[in-house]
Amino acid sequence: MAMGFLGFALFLFLSLDLDQGSPSSASAASSSSPSQNVEITYGTVLKLMHEKTKFRLHSHDVPYGSGSGQQSVTGFPNVDDSNSYWIVRPEPDTSAKQGDTIPSGTIIRLQHMRTRKWLHSHLHASPISGNLEVSCFGGESESDTGDYWRLIIEGSGKTWKQDQKIRLQHVDTGGYLHSHDKKYARIAGGQQEVCGVREKRADNVWLAAEGVYLPVTKSK
Repeated sequence: MAMGFLGFALFLFLSLDLDQGSPSSASAASSSSPSQNVEITYGTVLKLMHEKTKFRLHSHDVPYGSGSGQQSVTGFPNVDDSNSYWIVRPEPDTSAKQGDTIPSGTIIRLQHMRTRKWLHSHLHASPISGNLEVSCFGGESESDTGDYWRLIIEGSGKTWKQDQKIRLQHVDTGGYLHSHDKKYARIAGGQQEVCGVREKRADNVWLAAEGVYLPVTKSK
């Protein structure tokens, strides 16, 4: 499994835009145990683990059968699944660049590695619980404010590191990225619902897990 992950990590890394990064300095994390003091920077490819259930934030080219009909987002139980990788991107039209650290309170976007769509939310009802639907939408040149999530670091941390608990609050709706143990029975059987809720709860805390972590770009 470790060799398979490292091979896939190399594939992911070579797929990135490395204009601002140093290939020799990137680190690959293959364990679900977070590493201390590993900074998460723009351009990093990672999996987000739901702290309470340990499922990974996941998407695939399967539309919701209700609500928006956009590409579905779920929680996935297995660690070694390539559809659970997300690229950390900045808000458009800012000075942020690949390799920059990400302070708490920053608006970020998450781009699904396989389908290139953005983690998105809106006022449609989620299929199981009726909360805010979370989907994937858009593409490389198509992104709007429905893709904007505010990074909130739990505790005293100032910039996002792998071992820190975080929440992601959707800018347009105010909903926190959330999951729970309610599972789909058919198309995404065994996968659990991901949705947005407007209250801070224990079920909307996430951790950075497996991924390819790009080094911090030092100012010249």
